[in-house]
Amino acid sequence: MVWAVRVEKAGDPSVLSYEEVDLPEPKAGEVRIRHTAIGLNFIDTYFRSGLYPAPGDGPFTPGNEGAGVVVALGEGVSNVSVGDRVAYAGPLGAYSEERNIPASVLVKIPEGVTDEQAASSMLKGMTACYLLKKTFKVTSDTTLLFHAAAGGVGLIAGQWASSLGATVIGTVSSEEKAQLAAANGYAYVINYKTEDWVARVRTITGGRLCDVVYDSVGKDTFPASLDCIRPRGLWCTFGQSSGPLPDINFGMLAQRGSLFATRPSLFHYIAERWELEETAADLFSVIADGTVKIQINQHYKLKDIAQAHWDLEGRKTTGATVILP
Repeated sequence: MVWAVRVEKAGDPSVLSYEEVDLPEPKAGEVRIRHTAIGLNFIDTYFRSGLYPAPGDGPFTPGNEGAGVVVALGEGVSNVSVGDRVAYAGPLGAYSEERNIPASVLVKIPEGVTDEQAASSMLKGMTACYLLKKTFKVTSDTTLLFHAAAGGVGLIAGQWASSLGATVIGTVSSEEKAQLAAANGYAYVINYKTEDWVARVRTITGGRLCDVVYDSVGKDTFPASLDCIRPRGLWCTFGQSSGPLPDINFGMLAQRGSLFATRPSLFHYIAERWELEETAADLFSVIADGTVKIQINQHYKLKDIAQAHWDLEGRKTTGATVILP
């Protein structure tokens, strides 16, 4: 028996139940890992609330990323060994002391990267990686706007984009978060609670606007995000922390200058094993060499996971959060 968090029925954080569950031996192709650290992500709240359907029927264990030590191997596993430090992003099931997981989704954690850094950056860090290097190839000629700049993905993306030489603009909801974003790569930080952020973007860019807007907020920043993009620029909507987007009239893209739009997901960018290994290696390299510092600003015990969700959805957290089994 191991302790894990279970959800019987979708709802608010009160539905998260901390209980003992049976854990069978790993099947062929699976690995059992003992978690040392677990990541917390906004996508976890989508599965808990029912906004995203959980796979299968009946109760499930949430959580999309974690790190730990391999303690047992199923038949046919050759890419990791017992005792290896490993990390992953997906599938669901991270909110647990131990779990069985397909060996194919695991990557080894290299020297120079801690378990907590890996657990709190696999999903957020690989998301920043594909957004900046694949969805739109950010260079020193790029001007970009990143909403939720003081969030987990935002702090990583700000540092990384700055290291690429881009002009990096971010939006935040408080002065405290503005200071945090400014310390993590954002040349310009806009408090959208007190400023007209579209007008500020226009002023900052001298009317030229942005090559790309990265938007994980959703309802509250639409359609104003489109007004920050120059003709033939890209609107990248990759989350909906404020609520789902309304139905979109694609004529809005033409009216604003033949804009491009995409709704990407990390798991389509790491679907092939080589893509996962390449993206994880890219992330670990910038962590290890100090280009990107993982801001772990909150710790919670696994048994207190409901409070972590309340705080995350209440926008009381900044940077990354680590859950300790």
